[in-house]
This record gives sequence, C-alpha cells and structure tokens, in this order.
Amino acid sequence: MKNLFFTILVSILFTSCYNKKQPTMETDNTTLIKQYFQHFNDHNWKKMAEMYTETSEFKDPTLGAGIVKQTRAETIKKYSELNKIFPDLKDEVVQMYPSGEKHIIVEFISSGTAPDGSKFELPICTIFTIENEKITKDFTYFDNFEE
Repeated sequence: MKNLFFTILVSILFTSCYNKKQPTMETDNTTLIKQYFQHFNDHNWKKMAEMYTETSEFKDPTLGAGIVKQTRAETIKKYSELNKIFPDLKDEVVQMYPSGEKHIIVEFISSGTAPDGSKFELPICTIFTIENEKITKDFTYFDNFEE
C-alpha cells in the first residue's frame, strides 16, 4: 500500500512539474523584440535606442561593409533622419525565430512613402544578440541593390 501511494504521489508531482511552462530567455527575448518594433512603429527613436547597450555592433548595408559600432545617440540620429525622408515608416514582423539564449532572428517588411509619393516595401532579416536585456548586436540583411 505504501508503494502504491508513493508511486501515485511521485507521478502526480512529476506530471504537475512537467506541465508547467517554465519562463525562458527565448520568451523574454521575444517580448523585448516585440517592444522594440512597437517603439520603431511609434517612431520613438529614443526609447528604441535605449534598448541597445550604450555602444552596440551593427551590420547594416546602409552603414557600410563589415561591423560598425554605434552609440545610442547615433542610432537616434540615423532613424530620425530616415523618418524625415519616410514619415510613415513602419515595420511589420512576419516571423520571429528564437535561437538559443542570446539570439533572435526576425523576418519583417519595412515600408513607407518617399517625398515624391513613391511607396516601398523591403523584406529584411535581422539577427539580434541580447545580453542582460539589452541588444548588443544588430545584424541586418536586405537586398540593397537598385533595379
């Protein structure tokens, strides 16, 4: 009887622990990146830049070849200037792919309207590296060749 009781108790404990969803770094990173894109779409460049470490590493065709280090202030300036050209600039997240504890890959479409009235849609993929709830690396890839 004791063995039966013990077996049932262990089974209940195991099942209850197994079924609970444990918080993960991937979940936290996904939440952080969703907030990032909300700040982007609100054109709140200051709040968006505060999600980076003071100086972060970027791979971005608009910044040149290789890895470029940029401060929060430089990030604010870059997006403020871009927003002047495309006042309705926005990003629509297509999919997020968590990758381990520090990385999340985001597929999204950036769109807007230029001063001449022409519209654009640009598919982009960014790999974010996140440490201590701050973005340390932002490696962005898109086709930057004009037809």
